[in-house]
Amino acid sequence: MAQQSSQHDDLSQLSPFRRFERRQWAALRADTPLTLNEQDIEEVRGLAVEIDLREVEEIYLPLSRLLNLHVAAMQRLFDARRRFLGGNGRKVPFIIGMAGSVAAGKSTTARLLQRLLSRWEDHPRVDLVPTDGFLLPNAELQRRGLMQRKGFPESYDLPRLLRFLADVRAGRRHVRAPVYDHLTYDVVEGRFIEVDQPDILIIEGLNVLQTGRPPRDGRAVPFVSDFFDFALYLDAPEELLRQWYVQRFLLLRKTAFADARSYFHRYAELSDEQAESVALTLWETINLTNLRENIKPTRARADIILRKGAHHRITEVFLRNI
Repeated sequence: MAQQSSQHDDLSQLSPFRRFERRQWAALRADTPLTLNEQDIEEVRGLAVEIDLREVEEIYLPLSRLLNLHVAAMQRLFDARRRFLGGNGRKVPFIIGMAGSVAAGKSTTARLLQRLLSRWEDHPRVDLVPTDGFLLPNAELQRRGLMQRKGFPESYDLPRLLRFLADVRAGRRHVRAPVYDHLTYDVVEGRFIEVDQPDILIIEGLNVLQTGRPPRDGRAVPFVSDFFDFALYLDAPEELLRQWYVQRFLLLRKTAFADARSYFHRYAELSDEQAESVALTLWETINLTNLRENIKPTRARADIILRKGAHHRITEVFLRNI
């Protein structure tokens, strides 16, 4: 409890942010209609992630309303810029970045927002691209000795990700992002997600808000977040993230890991005690290290921080002041 309280106090002191308790944030829904149903929730829900229509109504409808306002403002600005340039300019999507730890529920949140945002009339085309596809292939990670650092910044093909985002931001058609297979734990050669001038593009990944040291010569160095119009960070205390990670690992042992094609098939026959021990070791040696060294330090760069408590329930929202 002391650690949880300490992290709470830390968030409360983020001066660029305005803090909302759950009930305060829920009131900002205004008259935004609920456009999802139980089937939608079931289809987007990730393994071991708890979410229901009440959570959608109180947290994600106000968020979708805010994002809709940002998109509309950006569309007006784009139209003004196009008139200034004499009518030139390609359609450019509004890009949302989403970061957070392993097991925080990023994929579920991203899919949920994709559905909610696509129900607004002025931006019906919403694409989602996870950055897992931009991980280096396993063969290359092994060659570089990085398999135990998978998910760390150095394990990504950053130039490829930056080229993808630059092409999307330039308004190019049929831009392709690689696909990642969580069953085989590797990038799928020859498979792509095609992004063709959507209204909104959501980019979801562990380290998408990370920066680096600026060069001494003053030359511009693009970061992934340079291409975002809005950034979210999904936050939770470390003890909850650990609990959710272990819970998901135990569920996967009985589902995906049982498939002979799974990279983690060797864990399928472990006892509950053995599986929990393996999961805790993986959490402590890899995922917690990545969280502390690379992911959590980027939290304050987000426009919104969604703070989770038990059962994946959002307890607080921190909105960056304009």
